[in-house]
Amino acid sequence: MFDAAIIQKLNQYQTPFYYYDLDLLRESLAEVRKLASDYDFDIHYAVKANSNSRILQEICSYGLGADCVSGNEIKVALESGFEPDKVLFAGVGKSDSEIKYALEKQIKAFNCESLQEIEVINQIAQSTEQVAEIAIRINPNVDAKTHKYITTGLDENKFGVNQSDLPEVIKLVNQSKNIDLTGIHFHIGSQITDLNVFKGLCIRVNDIHQWMLEQGQVIKHINLGGGLGVEYSDPDNHSVPNFKDYFAIFDQFLERKEDQQIHFELGRSIVAQCGSLISRVLYVKPGRATNFVILDAGMTELMRPALYQSFHEIENLTSKKQPLNYDVVGPICESSDCFGKAVSLPETQRGDLIAIRSAGAYGEVMTSRYNLREQNPAIYLP
Repeated sequence: MFDAAIIQKLNQYQTPFYYYDLDLLRESLAEVRKLASDYDFDIHYAVKANSNSRILQEICSYGLGADCVSGNEIKVALESGFEPDKVLFAGVGKSDSEIKYALEKQIKAFNCESLQEIEVINQIAQSTEQVAEIAIRINPNVDAKTHKYITTGLDENKFGVNQSDLPEVIKLVNQSKNIDLTGIHFHIGSQITDLNVFKGLCIRVNDIHQWMLEQGQVIKHINLGGGLGVEYSDPDNHSVPNFKDYFAIFDQFLERKEDQQIHFELGRSIVAQCGSLISRVLYVKPGRATNFVILDAGMTELMRPALYQSFHEIENLTSKKQPLNYDVVGPICESSDCFGKAVSLPETQRGDLIAIRSAGAYGEVMTSRYNLREQNPAIYLP
């Protein structure tokens, strides 16, 4: 990913900054679009993964829809070219003003996660003389086998309606004149690498779907969420995730009805590998227990290692010396501001250029101004 010409270009910019390989992004998008067409699946990009306007414009140009979890995400999606009828509004805590804005913009549908949310949307839609299309997000109690902070499909999680509450949901929907229930929605977590998890999801969805049909509900679309993981430890040899086997699982095990739309909301798998956080070494600090490489990027630029204890491949782009082990840390006044421990890097010195890989998802979008940090603009190549 980093040849000599790219490194020379990146070396000209003030660090830290995010670098996006647009050719790699386009390769992932082309693969997703082709497979989605083969299986007649609809793909909505999860804007929360990366809401950079240039990235959104590229994704929109490939015909994907947008999955949004806030009013501002809807706004930036529409500004980036996504059509309102391809925008879905998810999220466990939609405010009244966000619901009003979504109705005003005539988005496709709301993914609802509680009885009270359905009541509120019905009331607001009634006040504006509209009918809101909704899907019910159902908690299927499927273990995603991933980090506890990014698991969303268990009974203990805050997301979705539990299956035991579905009879009451159906009763409420039937009484709500300004609600049109057209779909069911599932999302069990993120960074899922065991595809058998999705097989288990399909089996659970089939049972819930059949129960909905028995209640007289016509389900026009099923949203299976996203969650497909990426290879953080070897990004160059796995730059495009295994979309083929991922979609094949759903094609094989999901019991799809005729003329029924199948939606996915992929985020990380589309954008993670195209982005890297580029930083420069401020200091190399010997210590009794370890040697530290102190970067000018910190948890304010990339939160994931501090928040999830996540792994990112770290590369020294400008040194070719013999490797040594370092703890790679940032300048923020928190002990959790650490990108990796005992990281093998070529012998490193002040001024070396460092790349933290696979940072295109949940990287730039989670930056903060803690310690009153400056935010440098992203760089796009080619």
